[in-house]
Amino acid sequence: NHWLISVASKKIHVDEANKEVLKKAMTKDALERLSRVKISSPIIATQLESYLIHVYQTGQIIDKVNDKKLKELLEVLNPKKNIKIKRK
Repeated sequence: NHWLISVASKKIHVDEANKEVLKKAMTKDALERLSRVKISSPIIATQLESYLIHVYQTGQIIDKVNDKKLKELLEVLNPKKNIKIKRK
């Protein structure tokens, strides 16, 4: 039981640290969009968060990620599929 509490405590600490990194790496508008993506597509949001944390920690982000850049990243992670229906 003590081990389980320890693991949960570490996870909370990591989650809080990740939130702080994302706040430093993203604009307010981009953070708001990311929170909406979490609701609609949690898996894609998790992938995006991991990617953004990685590029921030490795110094690859020069300017904060804005809403436009976040949309571009989302398009790469989740491209829209064009479905055309042909009627005969």
